[in-house]
Amino acid sequence: MRRIRWGVLGTADIARARALPSMKDAPHAMLAAIGSRDLAKAQSMAAEFGAPRAHGSYEALIADPEVDALYVPLPNHLHLEWSVRALEAGKHVLCEKPLVLAAEDVAALVAAREASGRHIEEAFSYRNHPQWAKIGEVLRDGTIGAPLAVHATLAKQFHDPNDIRNNPDKGGGALYDLGSYAISACSLAFGRAPGRVIGAIDRDPRFRIDRLSTAILDYGGAHATISVATQAGPSAWASHQQFTVVGSRGWLACDFPYAHGRPTRCQVHVGDEGSAGSMPTRSWTFEPANQYALQFERFSRKLLGEEVESWPIEDALTTLRIIEAVFASARDGQWREL
Repeated sequence: MRRIRWGVLGTADIARARALPSMKDAPHAMLAAIGSRDLAKAQSMAAEFGAPRAHGSYEALIADPEVDALYVPLPNHLHLEWSVRALEAGKHVLCEKPLVLAAEDVAALVAAREASGRHIEEAFSYRNHPQWAKIGEVLRDGTIGAPLAVHATLAKQFHDPNDIRNNPDKGGGALYDLGSYAISACSLAFGRAPGRVIGAIDRDPRFRIDRLSTAILDYGGAHATISVATQAGPSAWASHQQFTVVGSRGWLACDFPYAHGRPTRCQVHVGDEGSAGSMPTRSWTFEPANQYALQFERFSRKLLGEEVESWPIEDALTTLRIIEAVFASARDGQWREL
């Protein structure tokens, strides 16, 4: 079996806790190398997960001829530089969300992609979960009619001052970390960008990040509301998550729609014109699925030439424009056109 040889850029917690344990369950992927600015850290992680090589710099990993694709779980503010450098070195790239921190930076990645002929995606693992194939099917086949209102919520407790999500200079805050999920889900539901956005933000006085952000997205005859919070909800291994769609003839709701820190059983519920309250007329149950393994497998098969679903990084442009519009709207209390 042909397999894609993966390198991991950095030793971030998400790589150690989520991505690397999952790669072994992706038949067409193999861990080839790990790179870190600290060689000892790279060697330790390589030994832990069975990578044959460890590099003491990002540059050395990118130059490794035995690596086909790079997984980039670096801090948010480093995504642009190292994704561009990886593409320029001839590597395919799977970069953690948010892809970059400014809408204008997406153009640099698109240019690097086109010049290199390599493939790059934003690593939204949730999109690989089978429940989202079902959600897409329900929205396309008219089961609930046209989507008119989407509600997306994520909340979790992040109080550690050393957590990068509490560092505004490195892309921390609720909108970049959790809001990117909610906004991308709205884009999947409507299939287009909103025309205008209005938002409200509460900032933490110590960390200076947005700890509670809420926005209305106006799609013209249809709306979405998102609320994301980094000092609310549970402090357990999973965040509180909600995704619902009100359609012209029914509704859809999920009980665990986004990132699964652990593979977990979940359901998608649908109600039609005859539904009573929030009682569904039909539900689909999905057994625990490792979204990270599915992501590595799908991406690897894409690189091997198979016809699999893929999401262009141009999608990130819409997400970032919305995030920027919410920040701007919260400052002046006005609607912002996209």
